[in-house]
Amino acid sequence: MGNYKLVSDYRNNKDLRASFNELAINSFEIDFRGWYNKGYWNDKYIPYSFVDGGKVIANASINKISVVIKGKTYNGIQIGTVMTDHRYRSKGLAKQLMWHILQLYKDSCDFIYLFANKSVLDFYPKFGFTRIDESEYSLNLEKSSIKRKMDTRLKKLTIEKDLALLENFAKNRYINSMILDVKHNEALLMFYFTIVFSEVIFYIDDLETIVLMEHEEETLHVYDVISLNQQNIEAVLENIIFESTKKVVFHYTPASLIEGMEVITMPDDDDALFVLSDTPLLNGNFKFPITSHC
Repeated sequence: MGNYKLVSDYRNNKDLRASFNELAINSFEIDFRGWYNKGYWNDKYIPYSFVDGGKVIANASINKISVVIKGKTYNGIQIGTVMTDHRYRSKGLAKQLMWHILQLYKDSCDFIYLFANKSVLDFYPKFGFTRIDESEYSLNLEKSSIKRKMDTRLKKLTIEKDLALLENFAKNRYINSMILDVKHNEALLMFYFTIVFSEVIFYIDDLETIVLMEHEEETLHVYDVISLNQQNIEAVLENIIFESTKKVVFHYTPASLIEGMEVITMPDDDDALFVLSDTPLLNGNFKFPITSHC
């Protein structure tokens, strides 16, 4: 095995940051530059990387995150952006980075968790992680009394024109659910605003609410609902469904069940949740907000 250098927390190192970004683009087609350049990469997101010849060749990052579970706030560490340059695979670099992170944080947080795809489902149990299946919350509109509001004022937002509004809502958002949610998550939410969901940001003027959403034939995917105050989800839906919409899928945990809502445990091999904790914290029906995945 080569003598590679372990580095971390280098967001202000131009060369290493550029190399990290290049590896992220090659691995996930994700470009972090816009997020960093706007000042959203803060000290909660820390990469741990092996470097060879000044180039980042393997990485595992952590994000310090406050997680609300059944009304109580826990200090969580989420591991993400686990990637290795294809020329350096099968050398155990990801394994070393994982052990390093676990040794650093296992005694200073309430739990550690991550999301994994089907190619590494057997990898994380080796470190003591347990897989927990999340739930899918969906609404069958044929079993609901919710109807489209005809005079809705729905505006599409853009990073270029509405950045100040997005930053304010990310910083001061109301927690959607006491069952499971995250808070003080503005940096990661701005990542989703600027990179992942930049084309599907909408604003309901009458409710002063931002909705990340996308229609797929007769199904409406609601990725997140961001407001400065508590919102009635039925009022939100009245403003965003189409006449053709038959089903709504929520990519987070709603605050409560409403008429026509269905909840089922939904194993997902492409985005499987793994948790490491001394005591079981997560049970029953829940779904981490997709905008909290790092």
